[in-house]
Amino acid sequence: MEPGLRERKKLKTRRHLYDVAIRLFLERGFDAVSVAEIAEEAGVSKMTVFNYFPAKEDIVAGPMEEHADEPARVVRDRPPGETVVGALRTHFLAALAGRDPVTGLNDVRRLIEVRRMMTESPALLRRVLAFRARREELLRDVLASETGAAPGDLTPKVAAAVITGVLDALTMDNFQRIADGASADELYASAVRAAEHAFGLLENGLGDYGRR
Repeated sequence: MEPGLRERKKLKTRRHLYDVAIRLFLERGFDAVSVAEIAEEAGVSKMTVFNYFPAKEDIVAGPMEEHADEPARVVRDRPPGETVVGALRTHFLAALAGRDPVTGLNDVRRLIEVRRMMTESPALLRRVLAFRARREELLRDVLASETGAAPGDLTPKVAAAVITGVLDALTMDNFQRIADGASADELYASAVRAAEHAFGLLENGLGDYGRR
C-alpha cells in the first residue's frame, strides 16, 4: 500500500533533516555541529528535529541500527533443513551482490565518509559498539530458543559471538579496501572468496548447529 500524503510529508521532512545534518557533519565534524544549527540550516525548529531524531546520534546511527535484528531474522526465517551458517552465508553473498552498505562493499562516497566519521567520534563509536552488542544478543536469543538450550548453556552465546565477529571482520575488510581507493566492482570477486572462506570456517566449527 502506498503511504498517504501525511506519511509522505513526514518521510520527506525526515529525509531533508538527514541530508542537511549529514552535510554539516561531514563539513565540520559530528561533535562540532549542534542540533540547533541543524534546525536553523534545515529551516525548522529545534523541537522538529527532536521529533524525528530523539538524539543527534540517531541521525547517523539510525540507518545502521535498523539492521540489528538482521542475522537473527535470517536465522529465524531460514527454510527447513538449512543450517544457521548456511542461511547467513546465502544472505551475506546476496548482500555483496547487491552492494549493500551493511557488507562494507559499497563505494558511494558519502557512505564511505559517514562510516569513517562513525569511527572518529566517541559518541558515535559508542553507538556502533551498542549496535554490535544488541545484534549479538538478538542472534543469541534466537539460537537459544531454536536449539532448546538449557539456562546457563553458553553455546548460543558463543555461537552468536563467533558469527557476528565473522560478519564484522568481513565488513571491515571490505570497507577498508574501499576506503583505500578500490571500487566495489573491483573488489567483488575477492570479497566473495573471503566470505566463502570465512563461512567455510564457521561451518567447520559449528557444523549442523541449529539445523531444522
